[in-house]
Amino acid sequence: MPRRPRNDPGQYDDLSSEWWKPGGAFAALHWLAAARARLIPPAGRIGAQLVDLGCGGGVLAPHVPSGYEHHGIDLNTSALAQAAERGVLAVRADVTAVPLPDGFADVVVAGELLEHVPDVEGVVCEIVRLLRPGGTAVFDTIADTRWARLSLVTVAERLPGGPPPRIHDPALFVSPARVREAFSTRGMTVHLTGLRPDPLDYLRFLRDRSRTVRMRPTTSLSGVYQGWGVK
Repeated sequence: MPRRPRNDPGQYDDLSSEWWKPGGAFAALHWLAAARARLIPPAGRIGAQLVDLGCGGGVLAPHVPSGYEHHGIDLNTSALAQAAERGVLAVRADVTAVPLPDGFADVVVAGELLEHVPDVEGVVCEIVRLLRPGGTAVFDTIADTRWARLSLVTVAERLPGGPPPRIHDPALFVSPARVREAFSTRGMTVHLTGLRPDPLDYLRFLRDRSRTVRMRPTTSLSGVYQGWGVK
C-alpha cells in the first residue's frame, strides 16, 4: 500500500475492502455511526429525507430510523457502491455543492467529515441550505487541541480499532467555537457534547470478544465531539 500524504482521498481507495470488515480499519466509524444515530429524530412525515454528507461506505445505514429515504453524498466511487448495496441512494458529489434543492432534507448528517475539509463554513452553509425549516443537523468531528492530536493521531493511529495511519491531518481539526460560529452565522444554534469509547467495551474488543464499542458522552470537547441543532 503506498504511503500517501495525510488526509489524501486516495486512502479510501486503498482501504476500500475495509468498510465492512469486522474489526477492520474503519471499525471506529461504525461505533461513531451508532452514536450519531441517537441524535436523529424519528421520521416525522411520510417521505422524510435524510442526507448523509461524506457517507463513505454507508456505515450509518444500519442505524437510520425507519421512515427515512437515506441519500448518501461522497466523491469516492468504491465507497458509494458499497453504500448503495446497503440501501443508500448514492450520489457522487462534492459536499459543498450537493445536487439537491433547498429545503430538501428533514435531517442532514455530517459524520466525521468536518475535520477532512478545508472549507468548514462551506459545508455548514450547505447543511443549512439543504434543511427544511424545523429540520435537524447532526454531526461529529475532532477538536483542534493538543489532546486530540496526541490521543487521536500519535496514539490512536497505532491502536487496534483506531483510525488508519495518516487518514487525518491535524491541521484540519476543528474547534467547537468555529463550528458554533459557522452555524450561528447562518441562524442555527447547535448543542455539543464530547464522545469517548467505553473502556470495558474497548477491552472486550481488544480481546476479540466483541466488535461493538459504545461511544459514551462526556463533558470534554477536547477530542471527538458531536452536535445537533434545529433550523
